[in-house]
This record gives sequence, C-alpha cells and structure tokens, in this order.
Amino acid sequence: MKINGVSYRTIWLAADGAGVEIIDQTRLPHEFVVITLRSSAEAEAAIREMWVRGAPLIGAAAAYGLALAAREDASDAGLAAAYQRLHATRPTAINLKWALDEMIAALTPLPVGERVAAAYARAAAICDADVAQNAALGEAGCAIIAALWEKKKAAGAERINLLTHCNAGWLATVDWGTALAPVYKAVEAGIPIHVWVDETRPRNQGASLTARELNWHGVPHTVIADNTGGHLMQHGMVDLVIVGTDRTTRDGDVCNKIGTYLKALAAKDNGVPFYVALPSPTIDWTIADGVREIPIEQRSTREQTHITGKAADGTLVEVQLSPDGSPAVNYGFDVTPARLITGLITERGVCPASREGLLGLFPERG
Repeated sequence: MKINGVSYRTIWLAADGAGVEIIDQTRLPHEFVVITLRSSAEAEAAIREMWVRGAPLIGAAAAYGLALAAREDASDAGLAAAYQRLHATRPTAINLKWALDEMIAALTPLPVGERVAAAYARAAAICDADVAQNAALGEAGCAIIAALWEKKKAAGAERINLLTHCNAGWLATVDWGTALAPVYKAVEAGIPIHVWVDETRPRNQGASLTARELNWHGVPHTVIADNTGGHLMQHGMVDLVIVGTDRTTRDGDVCNKIGTYLKALAAKDNGVPFYVALPSPTIDWTIADGVREIPIEQRSTREQTHITGKAADGTLVEVQLSPDGSPAVNYGFDVTPARLITGLITERGVCPASREGLLGLFPERG
C-alpha cells in the first residue's frame, strides 16, 4: 500500500541484508516511525509490545525473528531456544506458531553453515505468500461486495456501508490486509464504499490504525464508538460486516479482537451478512471448539485504564481514565461461534463457516 505516494510493506529486509525493518504501530496514527530490528530479542519485543500486530504480520515477524536468531546461533539448540522465546510472545494468534514451524522445518535438515541464508530466504517467502494470499482473498471478498452493490444500486442506494472491527488492514498483514483487502479491491473496481470503523477499545486499533490507513488510501470512512454498531444495523445503515481473525478452528469458530462476538450477535439479529476474512495459515486444524480450546490473551490492565493521544500542542501524552484503586481486566480476544458467521473469505474462495465448508476449499486437510 502507499503512504504519501510511497509503497510500503509492514516488514522488509534492511538495506544491509541483516536487519529487519518494521513500522512501529504503537506510534500511529500521529507519528510514522520505522524501526530496524537487529536481534532476535528485538523481534520478540516487537511482537510482545505490539510494535507489530495482526495475526499474519505476527507470523512474518516471527519468521524474521528466527532468521535473526540463526545469525546468533544456528545450532539445533539455538534454534529451539529461539522458537520457544518467540512462541511465548503472543498466545492467541496461530500464525505465530505456523510461521515458526515453517521455519524450523526448512532449517533443521540443513547443515548449520547453510541455515542463516536459508532462514532469510524462507522468511521472505512467507512474507511474499502472505501478500499473494491476501490479494486473492481480497478479490473473493470484492465479489461479495460487488454483488451486493448491484442490488443496492438498483434500489437507489448511493454507496455500500461496511462495518469492521479492530484493524485487519494492510497494517495487520505484510500487505493488502484481510478484512480490508476486499475494501481496497472494491475501491479499485470503482464501487462506492464507506467504512464504519469501530474504535476498538482498549488499544483503539480501529481509530488509530484502520482509520489511519483508510485515510492514507482515500477511502471514505467514519470512526464510531464500539457500542454504536448495533444501532446502525437497526436503522439499516450497515450493509455487511467483514472482520479478520487471529485463529479459526476447523469447525469455523473465529477468534478475533474482543468485541467481535457482540457485533456478530447484532448482525444476526438484524439480518446483516457477517463475513470473516482470513488467509489459510490462520486456520488451526488441530482444534474444533473455539470457546473451549483457544487460549485468550490477557494483556496489561494499563491498556484499559490509560489512553495515549495527541495534545493541543502536538505532543503525545498518556492520561488515566479510571479512578485510582478501581481494578480492571483486559481480555484481548473473544470467540464468535460458527453459527453466527455468514461465510469465511479465504485465498481459495468463500465457504460456509463449518468443517465441511473449509474442507471443500482445503481438501488436503481431510
């Protein structure tokens, strides 16, 4: 995607061929800062502290983190230790484990002396595959939007109104995004589209990141409070919902940013189509019941009790929202059961949120 006319991915190899550069997403939307990661410890920090976030990008960052680790110690023991450290950074997104497993599978058969070069090559391939997968699922999702637009246009509508939750745009992936890839493809196709952007408390990834990239890309959008979506649906102001996911079970349950489940309930009650966009590495084929089997990350309560924003003089300041002495809790994700989902949008097409639906697209997993 482009920022002020310059094309960017969210992660790329530094000019020296060793460091890994990322956009520090904790500084957005008010500052655009690029950081160079030069060690596996820095890659771990980038994932843990959410300098990078979003399931596909976490996987890409972990892959490059293992490449950085190979520079430090490419032995079996060194790689195994790095795997464990990187895997422990974020528990919910399955892409993290998937990417690390891909890296280990590629490296362990090789002589130690060949592993560093191979690690960088495999990490780059994982990034390229993510871009291709998200571009393809964007086309599949755009077809849904286009068909809906033909019906709405015939009824006199001026635009498609899409609601999304959290950030599942290109900032959450290597490029294109998941939930927003269909939006960008729709814009390219000339479909008039407007996006309702949930603020997505407590970290405000919608207001800070989704709004920022839609703004960069020139896509009409409006930031709303998290609790506004149901009201908009009741009044016919949402034509469809598309969200991303950090882990999807083989039976079609979807784990995404906290609050997604409530949007799915509102959509079901109001007859609004509710889609989930995901590249295939986000599918966890080892589990079936998302509510019981997916580990839900609990993050620092400070994310709930404090907020950072831009002051009148342009400086970034953190302020406390809740009173001293009031406890807080900060669950990062919730699970939306498959029964509430209209369909899953993947790089191989759209399917029902079910085991049969997923196996129809990925028969090799049967």
